[in-house]
Amino acid sequence: MRQVCIATAILFLMGPVFAATNTVAPTDHQVAEPLDSVMVEGNEPRYVAPTLRDRIGRIWAPVMINGKGPFRLVLDTGANSSAVIPSVAHSLGIPYHDSNNVVQLHGVTGSAIVPNIVADTFEVGDLLIDRARLPVVADVFGGAEGVLGTNGLDDKRIFIDFRNDYIQIARSHGQRAPAGFQKLPIKLDGQLLTFDIRIGGIRTKAILDTGAQQTIGNRSLREALIRRSREGSTQTIVGVTLDVAQGQSIPVPPISIGEIEIHNMRVTFGDMFIFDKWNLTRDPAMLLGMDVIGTLDTLVIDYKERELQLRTRH
Repeated sequence: MRQVCIATAILFLMGPVFAATNTVAPTDHQVAEPLDSVMVEGNEPRYVAPTLRDRIGRIWAPVMINGKGPFRLVLDTGANSSAVIPSVAHSLGIPYHDSNNVVQLHGVTGSAIVPNIVADTFEVGDLLIDRARLPVVADVFGGAEGVLGTNGLDDKRIFIDFRNDYIQIARSHGQRAPAGFQKLPIKLDGQLLTFDIRIGGIRTKAILDTGAQQTIGNRSLREALIRRSREGSTQTIVGVTLDVAQGQSIPVPPISIGEIEIHNMRVTFGDMFIFDKWNLTRDPAMLLGMDVIGTLDTLVIDYKERELQLRTRH
């Protein structure tokens, strides 16, 4: 049985600061209407939803499956496979209740056995996958119709312009970072995109997880920061498998990504299933979510060149 890892998490805060922001059920304006062109339409931004302090941010990608769509999938650099919700399988006319066609799905908070469908074609930008295997997961994405994972991105370059609401997935040609951008080397640890950051001077292994709405740290990082942090608020985390975990949301010192410093952020800490699965419990580590990533102006992920190119907002 094939194993799939999807690190997307839906987060709820039980305290007053973000309580009105992070909800499971999509609001009326988030529900996608049937689409008839390659432009994702609706009241949400077409391709990229910037993260603001008072809303959830996500990176949308318009994906054609079997020539139908586009479907709004969340770009998830923490997922080794793309996945769709049941309504997409229905739209494609592909049954998914065959008990013999299943995969084991690993999420932030737990694992589950889920149905699996096979699409003849899966296409967005320069990414084209034939016979794409797509787990069918619960509708926990707040208006999105699934996730776009890292499968097939080995030689690709993803350009994300938050300010101008634009995403491009194209083949990498070794483009140098433009003026005003900072370059950061990355490693591909299996399917994970990792790099080193510092939080209050503590060296931390960061996993770029565009599917996570908020940043999550492991216990080792929490213990390293404990003398510098105030008491946090309790947060309930619901993962893609619908398993639930508890964490503590606390303010953290400045997060240094290369020469970029991001201030006034909160991180949720807890004993998450995914850290055990990835063997990331001994040393400080975190899933860098959209609350941090979305503070940037532009993000370029060049899988072929193994680097990030970052531009901050002015």
